[in-house]
Amino acid sequence: MTIQNRYDFVLFFDVKDGNPNGDPDAGNLPRIDPETGHGLVTDVCLKRKVRNYVQLDKELSQGYDIFVKEKAILNNLIDEAHEQENVKAKEKGEKTEAARQFMCGKYFDVRTFGAVMSTGKNAGQVRGPVQLTFARSVDQIVPLEHSITRMAVATEAEAEKQQGDNRTMGRKFTVPYALYRCHGFVSAPLAAQTGFSEEDLELFWQSLVNMFEHDRSAARGQMSARKLIVFKHDSKMGNAPAHHLFDLVSAEASETPVRSFDHYDICVPTQENMPVGVTVIEKL
Repeated sequence: MTIQNRYDFVLFFDVKDGNPNGDPDAGNLPRIDPETGHGLVTDVCLKRKVRNYVQLDKELSQGYDIFVKEKAILNNLIDEAHEQENVKAKEKGEKTEAARQFMCGKYFDVRTFGAVMSTGKNAGQVRGPVQLTFARSVDQIVPLEHSITRMAVATEAEAEKQQGDNRTMGRKFTVPYALYRCHGFVSAPLAAQTGFSEEDLELFWQSLVNMFEHDRSAARGQMSARKLIVFKHDSKMGNAPAHHLFDLVSAEASETPVRSFDHYDICVPTQENMPVGVTVIEKL
């Protein structure tokens, strides 16, 4: 059964001595708002982590395959939809819709985030019911640059040039500490178009809570999901504006410089302070 309620949510996550989302246009420095100094993590980066978690958890089982996965050739996957018997049996004008339904049913990320599937054989375009904003750090960040050394070289030519010293120098960028805040939205009317179900929603919440646990790397340091605050509306269309609900959640540092999540006070509204028809749920 597809979801019958609108949801809005706030996700807090942090990074310690790592690069949460390098910017390829800036030599892989942590993404930053140059006017304010606040750090940024793109929605695409967070969706990638959700996809990776679902792929690991569900092991590409029926209904939980991932469309945009590493080394995928998307047009080949769209072609597969058009090879299905129930799609080939449709009239010419109905094939695209039948292929779209097949893609939504097979791929978790298509029915969750949507996809453009008209790059080869046309399987339509899907507006996903789940959307995320860029995550922005609560306070300004200070990107650091570190020199690193590898006690080896890649080629004999490099070894000869160094006369056997065999060292390779490199650079590494980190943020000492930052708490990031992301906003998200779940639309029940759009869920009805893709088949996004209550089970899919629970898997999505689970992914947000656990996505960093299986995404460890030396470059990203220590990253953790810290708070997931969900606003559940009593209706499909919603009972309060999302921005009003987001304004009820605040994060203030108790000391500076901040080097730990314990230095933040997160204010979460109580149910008594909620608008009529909206329930606040802390998932983490």
